[in-house]
Amino acid sequence: MNERSEPVPRPTEVRLKKEEKALEIDFDDGSSFRYPAELLRVESPSAEVQGHGPDRKVTVAGRRHVGILGLESIGHYALRIRFDDLHDTGIYSWDYLYGLGRDRDGVWQRYLDALESQGLSRDP
Repeated sequence: MNERSEPVPRPTEVRLKKEEKALEIDFDDGSSFRYPAELLRVESPSAEVQGHGPDRKVTVAGRRHVGILGLESIGHYALRIRFDDLHDTGIYSWDYLYGLGRDRDGVWQRYLDALESQGLSRDP
């Protein structure tokens, strides 16, 4: 998602907003991003979602109401997010999260377009 040559901004604060079903991250370059749980779930970097090769991404439907159960730090480079649909296999690197936050609107629109083209819905 982020193929920049400069150093990846590092998080300065991570806030889980369980009731709001969102994650907020502030980065050391001054950027702040809010990630709805649904976006994080349907864009999980796991092989289950991203597939096992180019053009193998799975469109995950029915996650409009998904929430986040918890976060686990993976070294100094990533988070594991546990969702209430029991998905927990994605490792979200800071680079991936920064790129997802920066490109959020485009990523979200591509997801909505994929749902529509496949006759799928955000609703369970």
